[in-house]
Amino acid sequence: MVDRLTLLTVHAHPDDEASKGAPTLAMYHEQGVHTVLVCCTGGEEGDLQNPSLREAGQPFHGLDPEQERELVASMREAELAASVDVIGFDELVMLGYRDSGMAETEPNNHPGCFHQADLDEAVGRLVAIIRRTKSQVIITYGDDQAGYPHPDHLRVHDISVLAFDRAGDPDWYPELGEPFQPSKLYYSVWTKTRILAVHEAMLEHVGESPFSEEWLTRDGQDHRVTTKIDCTDFQWARTGSLRAHATQVDPNAGWWFGLTDEQLSAAYPWEDWILARSMVGPIPAGDTERDLFAGVRETVTS
Repeated sequence: MVDRLTLLTVHAHPDDEASKGAPTLAMYHEQGVHTVLVCCTGGEEGDLQNPSLREAGQPFHGLDPEQERELVASMREAELAASVDVIGFDELVMLGYRDSGMAETEPNNHPGCFHQADLDEAVGRLVAIIRRTKSQVIITYGDDQAGYPHPDHLRVHDISVLAFDRAGDPDWYPELGEPFQPSKLYYSVWTKTRILAVHEAMLEHVGESPFSEEWLTRDGQDHRVTTKIDCTDFQWARTGSLRAHATQVDPNAGWWFGLTDEQLSAAYPWEDWILARSMVGPIPAGDTERDLFAGVRETVTS
């Protein structure tokens, strides 16, 4: 028995926590759940994605591409801290690896990058955090990442699944704290239903949509969704945390900001999750679950 509910989410780079799950984490934080963000890399390979910063002059004016990249890398820690404040995470833990860059690029070969990390050692770092925080619910990336097979995203999934199993096993990493078995493991997902709903709302309110035909026709994972969290009152967390990553997110991008928070909630108020593992009962059939801590709350002492 533990004396608090704890939700731990694992992400690859600074800004991933803003685009995947920010409203859900803000909601649980407001409810008093202890929320932990594990960020596996420092985002060192991120390019400047906000052209307005370059056009505005200093500090980016006149820099060559390498200087610009170095400046962006130097700013990402502060951007992540600002995003964490918006969402309300109780803890930010950096796993300590370098950004691996996109697949089949030179940064994949950097000895300090996440892609090159020893798998068992990386799992151990995450296990130590799970054991220390006694996180009952773990959120990670799914097993189907065909749409965006970034090496660091793939590795996030790999270490999270193994850490879920090994955190409670006394034979693994006995030097890294008392074993603790998490109760539930969730995968984040953008459903086809969500994409289509936002697309239609964009056409209605703006007259155009950033979703290409490739997005609208790609296969979805809607049939795998088990859990829907109503984030109507927490869309501000997504918007604010995205804006905190000023080098990575263009404030004029319709992709992120084409709809107001109210319009987005009216179009699709949910964040969708796939319950991949449960130690507290069967995985629900269909998208019927409305609480990531269903089956867990009764295990917490008051």
